[in-house]
Amino acid sequence: MRGESMMKGYWRMPEATAETVRDGWVHTGDLARIDGDGYITLVDRLKDLIITGGANVYSAEVESALAAHPSIGDLAVIGRKHEEYGEVVVAVVDLAPGTTLTLDELREFGRRHLSGYKLPRELTIGTIPRNPSGKILKNQLRAALDA
Repeated sequence: MRGESMMKGYWRMPEATAETVRDGWVHTGDLARIDGDGYITLVDRLKDLIITGGANVYSAEVESALAAHPSIGDLAVIGRKHEEYGEVVVAVVDLAPGTTLTLDELREFGRRHLSGYKLPRELTIGTIPRNPSGKILKNQLRAALDA
């Protein structure tokens, strides 16, 4: 993006500014599609894009498809490094009270709305960390998977 109201940089963070603001353009890290009529639809964040077997998987799409499962109280989808596929899709789920969920059950539910390569290959049950404004802290989830 570019314009008069765009930021000039991050306070006392020249490295982050250089990465984000280039030649007057602010690189937001948002991924979008533009349709034939010129309408723009945001689909995910670049850092949340999962590339598995050479195919792009948008975590937001997978989250949207799986969130309606009755056992899911909260959900985040992230990628985990994998030797063969590059990354695999991982669902981190905070269960609704009094429920259980298996990977097979989640995958079966997801098959109604997602292609097979977009379905989670792993399921982790746990709390979803969020910042004060409610944004999921996916970097913390990725670090916990690598620990």
